[in-house]
Amino acid sequence: MSEKDVLVRGTAWDGKLRVFATRITNIVEEMRQRHDMFPTATAALGRTTAVAAMMGAMLKGKERLTIQVKGDGPIGQIVVDANAEGELRGYVDHPRAHHGSNAQGKLDVAGAVGTTGNIYVTKDLGLKEPYRGNVPIISGELGEDFTYYFTVSEQTPSAVGVGVLVDADNSVLHAGGIIVQVLPGLSDEDLDRLEAAVSALPPVTSLLDQGETPEGIIQWLVGDNYVIHDEIELRFQCKCDRERVSATLLSVGKEELQAIIDEEGQAELVCHYCNEKYHFDQEQLEQLRDQATF
Repeated sequence: MSEKDVLVRGTAWDGKLRVFATRITNIVEEMRQRHDMFPTATAALGRTTAVAAMMGAMLKGKERLTIQVKGDGPIGQIVVDANAEGELRGYVDHPRAHHGSNAQGKLDVAGAVGTTGNIYVTKDLGLKEPYRGNVPIISGELGEDFTYYFTVSEQTPSAVGVGVLVDADNSVLHAGGIIVQVLPGLSDEDLDRLEAAVSALPPVTSLLDQGETPEGIIQWLVGDNYVIHDEIELRFQCKCDRERVSATLLSVGKEELQAIIDEEGQAELVCHYCNEKYHFDQEQLEQLRDQATF
């Protein structure tokens, strides 16, 4: 097990930049194992999860969000949930869809995700209606796509860097990301300096491989003029349990439950997010049928 998965957030350049950086190596490795993912699917889900973790840190209290990346690539849809408490979960539709390397010899995430489609972000902010934003996929590499999302959908000029490094046996060596956002008051000269710094920043996984912490990645980008406001420990956390799954079965009604009993004599439901299996034998199904209200 590597170091703890954490996120740090702060400000830089005398409060004119907002910065977030995260290491989520353990979480992405747990997702890989739970879903038996191939490398490009792992990289795509890991990059999206890194963004979700940092967007979760932009929330407060019990607020939460869901990111959906719906591209035309072989892995299908990517879905990640995050909240302000550092809890993350996610999956891809086709975790074992194989895609070769790109022209640079690296994992072809764009080829796996696809270059046509949309990114959707839904935020439950405790209001009557959730916030929904969406943008088209512009590259499929995801870092660029979320940079575009923040700038267009949330009107916050941002730069997003995310990465996942896997070893020869597909295990996750490093996973993480950084987001820097421009706040009011940044001069044109500072904006030029920031753009140059973003261009010169090594890949996040290269920095993690060198032993850098999330705070160290921020320092790489903005120099010494920054303040870290807090650090959040992150973890994989699914919301499923037997009670929730039983409620799902109850919701289909007596007639459908009786059909399952007659045709199968048992049922097994699998959680999309964590791949946990819940088995119900005939007696348990009959009990649920008797409890059903319609």
